[in-house]
Amino acid sequence: MGLKKVIAYNRVEKPVLEELERIYDIRFFKNVDTKNDPEFLEHLSESEGIIGLELPVDAELLDNAPNLKIISNVSVGYNNLDLEEMTKRNIMATNTPGVLTDTVADAVFGILIATARRIPELDHFVKNGEWKTEAIENEHFGNNVHHKTLGIIGMGRIGKAIAQRGHFGFDMNILYHSRSRKHDAEERFAAEYRTLDGLLEESDFVCVITPLTPETEGLIGKREFKLMKKSAIFINGSRGNTVVEQDLIEALKDGEITAAGLDVFEKEPIDPDNPLLYMKNVVTTPHIGSSTHETELKMSELAAKNLKSGLNGEKPANLVNPETCKDKS
Repeated sequence: MGLKKVIAYNRVEKPVLEELERIYDIRFFKNVDTKNDPEFLEHLSESEGIIGLELPVDAELLDNAPNLKIISNVSVGYNNLDLEEMTKRNIMATNTPGVLTDTVADAVFGILIATARRIPELDHFVKNGEWKTEAIENEHFGNNVHHKTLGIIGMGRIGKAIAQRGHFGFDMNILYHSRSRKHDAEERFAAEYRTLDGLLEESDFVCVITPLTPETEGLIGKREFKLMKKSAIFINGSRGNTVVEQDLIEALKDGEITAAGLDVFEKEPIDPDNPLLYMKNVVTTPHIGSSTHETELKMSELAAKNLKSGLNGEKPANLVNPETCKDKS
């Protein structure tokens, strides 16, 4: 009997990919046309597992994968997966939570500081030879982070890690909004629950760190930006589609908020003519949340562990559609 066929898509770290190649018949694909690429479709038709990043999975793809048992995302998010369709076909879906929490929180808080203190803008100011006097003018001053009010939308693992950095590192007042009260965050970080509107009205920094779901898509738009302080700084470390991007652009143009720090966008990679790229008060990074050597390796390792469990007929530790494993311990 031959090795089980598995597709690796976009990103699986090399040591993990090499380990999997010793166990399975692996074929690696990167950013191919999954609807029309003949080599991909041929391998998909025989594959029992898929491991990787940002593979768009819908009914059409699943129709071409009659032997598929598991899709293991190398990501904490899984909005690329049609979970309803996968569950209907008894195909397991897994993700990689936990291992990236601190790394993403570091990145988000770094973007927050960089935006408040205008670090990328002033880096260019120095490198372009514009720094002519010993003391810079007040037109280049930034904003304090310490002792300000940080409003976190989405108090999951990463939200709590951001709250920890703000509370203990910068003496910030923490407000939060989530689907349910987080009493552990209230106790550890003196975090105070607010309605979404209340959080927007009171916060100096508004940080979105929710998963992308039908409920959170377009969560922040024109109405929400109008509720924020004119001095507010908006940070998005979740998914681009949690924000109505055109409304954010208009809010920045009209001075309804002061600045924005963005790691995610409606379209990725971002179009080179997107107005956000030409605003000095916007810090942009290319979806770097988990992108460190150490964390990406840990994510690949966890995704491989999930994959192996599923293909061995076991219940993976990080199953996001448990209905597919009711008969597994």
